[in-house]
Order: sequence, then structure tokens, then C-alpha cells
Amino acid sequence: MFIYTIRRLNLFLITLLILTLVGYSLLRLEPSSFWSNQSFWTGWSLYLENLFSGNLGLNLQGEPVLHEVLAVFPATLELCFFAFVLSLLVGIPLGTVAGVNRGSMIDTTISSVALVGYSIPLFWLAVLLIMLFSLELHWLPVSGRFSLLYEIDHVTGVALIDVLLSDKPYRSEALMNVISHLILPTLVLAMAPTTEVIRLTRASVADIMNQNFVKVAQTKGLSMVEIIIRQVLKNAIPPIIPKLGMQFSTMMTFAMLTESIFNWPGIGRWLLDAISTQNYVAIQAGVITVGGFILIANILSDLTGALVNPLVRKEWYAIK
Repeated sequence: MFIYTIRRLNLFLITLLILTLVGYSLLRLEPSSFWSNQSFWTGWSLYLENLFSGNLGLNLQGEPVLHEVLAVFPATLELCFFAFVLSLLVGIPLGTVAGVNRGSMIDTTISSVALVGYSIPLFWLAVLLIMLFSLELHWLPVSGRFSLLYEIDHVTGVALIDVLLSDKPYRSEALMNVISHLILPTLVLAMAPTTEVIRLTRASVADIMNQNFVKVAQTKGLSMVEIIIRQVLKNAIPPIIPKLGMQFSTMMTFAMLTESIFNWPGIGRWLLDAISTQNYVAIQAGVITVGGFILIANILSDLTGALVNPLVRKEWYAIK
């Protein structure tokens, strides 16, 4: 496990250096900037020193861009976290049912619905949900993170946690308001990852169902529920954990469009505003932040998958 971890960390550092080259090159796009007047490698080394000290540059008002990133990034993490949890809660059970009943009508139905869900354009789905639940039924708000009627102090940046930490007399009402604003963007953002989780789980479960130890468990008279819980899921989930981490990374990119549609004050919408105004300092700060977080999420999912799946570690030992 130690050798596997070292190799993943080396890959992480190399990829991170490439990411810094992208961020540095973005700063050099502005002809009048300090970075465009430096030689490439000298400027890059200075840029790395600034990054290691937590300096992502200054905004147009002369204030650290890091403050803006810390203000908007928690909102994106909150949205992605709940969408990812929803995709797991829906995708794993449906994928398991499809894998256990491979080739049946149930499998065909679940796979077809998942394919349709994956094919639906995200912005079209968002508009449909807004028209139905917001404009027609008036059940959920159209956009935003919470109503302006409630004053929520920024503590962690995560609205649900900030409401729970608040001592305002309207805390219960504010909590329900935050949840109601979270439902629609979470459903939209979770759609594509849920279909992928269904596909990955179905394939893994179907493969495990053909293994001899499952057939032995069936001959012993164990019920299908016991076989699924004790044998199938125990062996089907570990191989797909690294791939689930990649789905969380993909979700970060979908969050940009989702935040723009629902006026969600996250780093995705903040980046789109920076691109529209050609604010290269903000763009590189967003790229470094999102890219760095995606790299960390991927390496953590790989290490977790290796920790619970010894076969991965054996593969690395075999090629060392």
C-alpha cells in the first residue's frame, strides 16, 4: 500500500505542476500584466512561490482573489456533495437490481431509463423542472441559495451548516428555505452521475453474480437478499470506487452550467462572470482551485479503492 500511495502522489504532483503551467499561461494572456513581461520559466518559478504562499493574485479592486474563492467555493462543494450523495443513493440500488436481474425486463427498463437520463441535456432538464415545480406548481423557488428575507451569517460558507450554527429566531424557517432552494439544482446536477453509477454498478454486480462463490451461496439455500448483502455488494463496490471519484470530478464541470441556470452563487458562476469580463487573474485562480480539488478527489478515491480492494495493490506490485 505504501508503494501504491507513493506512485499516486508522484502522479498527483506531476499533474499539479502541469496545472500550474496552465494557470500561469492564462495570466500571460493579458499583455499589460506583470507576468507577460517576465521570461517564461523565471515567471513560472515566481508564480509557484506565490501559489505555495497562498497568493492567487489580486482582483480589480486590489484585494486578494483568494478571499473571493473562499466565499464562492463552499457553495459549489455543498451543491456537488448533495448531488453526489443522491446519485449514490439512487444509482447503487438501481444498478444492483439491474445487475442481479441481467437480461430481464427489469434490467432492460432500468438501463433504458438510465440511457435516456444520460442523454437529456442538462439545461433542458433544468428548464423543465423550473417550469413544473416553480412556475406551475409553485412548490420550489426558481433560483438562488436562500431567500433574501433571511440573514444568514457566513461562517463555513455551507448554507445548511451556517443556518444550523445560527442563533437567529427564524432558524427553522431559514433551514427549510435553504433546503427548498437546494432541491432543484441538486436533482439536475445529479442526473448524469446517477446514470453512470447505475451503469458501473450493474456491470460490476453482473460480473460478481457469475462467480463461483455466489453459486455456492445459492446452493447453500441463502436468500437472494442475503447473497446480495453478504457476497455481491461486498465484492462489487470496491472495484468501482475509483470510477465513482471520477464522477465527482465530472460533476464539478457540470456545476458551472447548473449554477448559471439557477443563479447559484458558486465558483462555477463566478468563473463564467470572470470569463465574460476577461478577468484572467480570477480565471487562473478558479482553474487552479477547481483543478487542484479534482486532483485531490481523484487521488483520494484511488487510495480508498486500493485500501478496500487488494487486487489493485497486487497489480501495482506486479509491474514495479
